[in-house]
Amino acid sequence: MSSPKAKAQDVLQRWMRRSYANMMGCFVKAGDDVVNKCSDVIASCPLLLKYSNSSNDACIIPWWREKEIISEERRSQGLCPLTPEEAALVLRALGFGRKTHIYIAAGEIYGGERRLVQLRAAFPLIVKKETLLARDDLQHFQNHSSQMAALDFMVSVASNTFIPTYDGNMAKLVEGYRRYSGFKKTILLDRKKVVELVDMHQNGSLHWKEFADAVREVHEKRIVKPTRRRVILDKPKEEDYFYANPYECLCEETNCDDLLGQLP
Repeated sequence: MSSPKAKAQDVLQRWMRRSYANMMGCFVKAGDDVVNKCSDVIASCPLLLKYSNSSNDACIIPWWREKEIISEERRSQGLCPLTPEEAALVLRALGFGRKTHIYIAAGEIYGGERRLVQLRAAFPLIVKKETLLARDDLQHFQNHSSQMAALDFMVSVASNTFIPTYDGNMAKLVEGYRRYSGFKKTILLDRKKVVELVDMHQNGSLHWKEFADAVREVHEKRIVKPTRRRVILDKPKEEDYFYANPYECLCEETNCDDLLGQLP
């Protein structure tokens, strides 16, 4: 008898084989609503605990100083994940149609299913691990966040196209794995430009065709290709993440200049 892990893997792989001709992994996060919610919490607490298991612990130990978060400002800077509504507009603009199979690689989405209404209306063939796996199969993983993430990872690295709506550790790891696996198509969204275009479209100053053309133009050069990783000796936090672009590992059996070209 197969183990729960093997059974889950088999279910996901069968779905991927069935949908592979037109499948996309979409890493959807909660969006700026989370920033708004967190902003409220932070504003109410003058001193924050760095690591806390409970919201009741948030003001016990003064490890953090008060930090004001202006959610609209962070969103305009491209520092917030795209919302499902914004993701729907961007995916349509990039040319994905209603028959595209979309797997949402994410945990619980803030606002639940109601936040996915617009995304589902545009792309009805949306699935998540919670809808692909039977409840009995999924329960073996539900108390283990790393195992739940591993299920998302399996589908994300195998999809025809991967489009992360936020550049967290999971998205970066998937990006690097897809580079290592032959540069499978990965589109890195310019969130700062995207939210600017979305706002212009929603306030009526940019019609759909203009919006779609602008989105495609912005992302023409944001499809992952062989590049050297940016290294900044005096600013390591601004360097490119090794696991997102492990180009040294890609050059083990070939000359890096041949693979990457004459890049700086």
